[in-house]
Amino acid sequence: MPRWKPEDVRTAAYDIAKRLDGLGVPYEMLSANLHLSIPFTASVSGGGAVYNAKPPAYARDCREGLTAPLVHVPATFSASINTLFVKSQDKEASTEDRVRGKIVISEGFSFPGKILEFEQKGALGVIAINPGADSHWGICTSIWGTPDLDDLPRKPTIPVAAVNNPDGQKLVEIAKAGGEVTLKTEMEQGWYESLVPVVTIPGNNEPEKFVLLHGHYDSWDVGVGDNATGDATMLEIARVLWTNKSDLKRSVRIAWWPGHSTGRYAGSTWYADAFALDLDENCVAQVNCDSPGCRWATEFRDVSWMKEAEAYCQKTIMDVTGLDSHGERPHRAGDYAFNNIGLSSFFMLSSTMPEELRKEKDFYAVGGCGGNIAWHTEHDLIEIADRDILLRDIKVYLAAVMGVANADVLPFDWRAQVSEFSETIYRYQKAAGDLADLGQAADAASDLMAVLDAFYSAVKNDTLAAKDANEVIQRLARILVPVNHTNQPRFRHDPALPVQPLPAIAVAQELAEHGPETLGFAQTQMVRGTNRVAAALRDAARLVRSVTP
Repeated sequence: MPRWKPEDVRTAAYDIAKRLDGLGVPYEMLSANLHLSIPFTASVSGGGAVYNAKPPAYARDCREGLTAPLVHVPATFSASINTLFVKSQDKEASTEDRVRGKIVISEGFSFPGKILEFEQKGALGVIAINPGADSHWGICTSIWGTPDLDDLPRKPTIPVAAVNNPDGQKLVEIAKAGGEVTLKTEMEQGWYESLVPVVTIPGNNEPEKFVLLHGHYDSWDVGVGDNATGDATMLEIARVLWTNKSDLKRSVRIAWWPGHSTGRYAGSTWYADAFALDLDENCVAQVNCDSPGCRWATEFRDVSWMKEAEAYCQKTIMDVTGLDSHGERPHRAGDYAFNNIGLSSFFMLSSTMPEELRKEKDFYAVGGCGGNIAWHTEHDLIEIADRDILLRDIKVYLAAVMGVANADVLPFDWRAQVSEFSETIYRYQKAAGDLADLGQAADAASDLMAVLDAFYSAVKNDTLAAKDANEVIQRLARILVPVNHTNQPRFRHDPALPVQPLPAIAVAQELAEHGPETLGFAQTQMVRGTNRVAAALRDAARLVRSVTP
């Protein structure tokens, strides 16, 4: 990777500004002081050979080299993006006794859950075997955005590197033979002034209310599919909306983030912190734009959206493209830095290639580029983009953003989310058996569904003013998104680790696995979690009742 310089990112921001100037679209250029980790080179030496590698951001700088025995902890490669961020290492092979004092080599990407576990068990370093012929850039910290004092204990303190699969298999043989390797990583880390271009297209009816459309402009290597296509999408939407601003009821705010790849979404997290109260009061939805318009991406499958937005997103995609679409719970990834505030959210990655084509090409699961395995490599070049697909995806994003901005009543159906809550609570109760009682949470969900039915009936029959309905729909997000997507209190950021539905009571799935030494503690956690969930659902029901005729 060419030597990165702070001015490179500022140059990219100024390029966006230059293009906005050329389009006649006004903007702000905000300045953010971000803590970033810049990876340069890495290598692994062993068995008389030197293997090139890529260090992930936030690995420890170890340019002097770390020599230690190598131990292989087998892991599975993800079959789809649904399991991409889930730890998959063999539990029996990753015991503390086995990995302590060793350099661990394991299959998969250098994602934070894997690295954090190995570090906590005493590994001196980690080598990730990527699935194919290329190694991929990434970031290995579980800290979301710039760390605060409470986050610092989770900052990685070990060197980490990614190698391609052929080299990884050779290194596994060294591990099996009881050999040792030398791991070197070259990193820079510190505070960097970073620029955040922001466009605001004012609405005419409720200018204080806004939809936030956003995506990152920093990329690995050239980064055409991740995320130059997204940056182009937002520029075009800025142009179209500014030209047609007289048609907007609510405002649309468009932001380009730095620090996505080198600070674990540091730019969007900074914005979530710096403008938290404005977002809390006025943002009606956030829409993430990452990796649209890539070649072969002819399907809308595994698209991220929160459940209350599902029907709206599916209708929008169908109206624009004529295609059915399938969505999933947003991963704790991308620039979803706003869950703690409680924003209804949709999209992250958009279109992707068909599963049959991916298998035909022998591609493995990646986190962007429409499924192209050039993701996070030096091969993410102009041929990854497809003009016709990009135009289609731009239309989807534009229609989705304008639809929310211009809706008389915000198009989010909270009955869909509460129905999912009831299903989740039932599933957790079934897993827990008589070891826990989730009855209060189940009753609260049932009551909330009943009052929501009356609320949406009043909306449909025009017996409830649109302004009152919109206030309730927005405030429901502030209550229900955090209880479904966060463990931390509002205005703090959960780690970049998978978050299960209704996480406060997700331990219900594991109660049967606890022995007498820990069962009581787990049950105490369940009581507290059930209280949190039931209280949130009751608060939501009171809010809905307060305006329903």
